[in-house]
Amino acid sequence: MDEFGGQNFSVIGFPCNQFGHQSPEENSEVLNVLKYVRPGGGFVPKFPVYGRVKVNGLHEHPLFTYLKMACPYVNPILGNPRRLSWSPVKVSDIRWNFEKFIVRVDGTPYKR
Repeated sequence: MDEFGGQNFSVIGFPCNQFGHQSPEENSEVLNVLKYVRPGGGFVPKFPVYGRVKVNGLHEHPLFTYLKMACPYVNPILGNPRRLSWSPVKVSDIRWNFEKFIVRVDGTPYKR
């Protein structure tokens, strides 16, 4: 955001607890966890952080269903199946925290 924020660019964040159960906090706790725990050190995001969503499986948020359909997966390996906490598992699923999607200003997904 520091480098590109003034150029019709934004980042938005969606916490998810489907990857190793690393985000068990309630939505009201997300910003405090970022500030004091992970990454900590007083970190305050310069972009909107929304409530926790599911990005894979039967109850995935429709935004991520759309993004995954529009942008092909980049790696066919999902990782250790014992660490996957959703069903059904699909090859297009998001692999881990911090997977990114680039979306054009008009809302068209560009790249994963």
